[in-house]
Amino acid sequence: MAGRHLIVLVGPTAVGKTQWAIRLAKHYNSEVVSSDSRQVYKEMAIGTAVPSEKELQQVPHHLIQHRSIKDPYSVGDFVKEAKALLEELFEKHEIVIMTGGSGLYIQALLFGLDEFPDIDPQIRADLNSIRKSKGLHELQLMLKKEDPDYYEQVDLENPHRIIRALEVCLGTNRPYSSYLGKKNMQLTFDFSLIGLEMDRELLYSRINKRVDEMLSAGLFNEVKKLQDHKHIYALQTVGYKELFKHLHGVFSLETAVEEIKKNTRRFAKRQGTWFRKMPGIVWIPWNTPENEFIDKVENLIQR
Repeated sequence: MAGRHLIVLVGPTAVGKTQWAIRLAKHYNSEVVSSDSRQVYKEMAIGTAVPSEKELQQVPHHLIQHRSIKDPYSVGDFVKEAKALLEELFEKHEIVIMTGGSGLYIQALLFGLDEFPDIDPQIRADLNSIRKSKGLHELQLMLKKEDPDYYEQVDLENPHRIIRALEVCLGTNRPYSSYLGKKNMQLTFDFSLIGLEMDRELLYSRINKRVDEMLSAGLFNEVKKLQDHKHIYALQTVGYKELFKHLHGVFSLETAVEEIKKNTRRFAKRQGTWFRKMPGIVWIPWNTPENEFIDKVENLIQR
């Protein structure tokens, strides 16, 4: 068996990544590293679908619930922490499992963080003015025109990401996506990239069910406790922003729940688009029998 090999398990939200990561970690007597940009925050357990206590007890998990929403956490922070952690874990294990739905985090770790040229700060100021006067939709339309490829991948409800991409497009006269994945990195381990596949109708049905389960588990109270911090970037995310609108009288609770389901389904579609563009990804159906799944993984590791 090849030493120092990272198995990276990706796929849209609610496809079953946590369960498969645990199965693989048990099979290889290993540990799981999260690559989820929201599960890092200890105040956001329910709405980010952090693994349950029962799941966490089965195998050791890392980079989950170790930061506060008050402390900014960037893709660069993730890469730095993940690299240091993986060096430690590879001292104990030949194979380590990584899973999560944040395509940008995984891309940055495996293929490098891109260096962008300096951009005139006035461009960002102008884009923020457009957002205030005409709304996020106007920026979305601008991005669709300037960089249709990135438009298909990015979380369209995330103003931070849209403004960042647009300022690069406008400041360099080049699409933001043309800068991504260009930096070669020397990794100290091999990796296999595995995507979990699921029929879209089933996935959407599971997403709807998961939202209902989150609400039963206390998502509303979790959001209520955080409403004084709703301006924080970490909370500008599906499941939280819709319930903030309910708390402020914009949505009824029923409308807020429907919006969460709709926006989560859209997010899952964008995740699928992002992952399908990753080099070398191998797709395996989510319901593959365990022994067959592990055989496929073994074949990838031996390549």
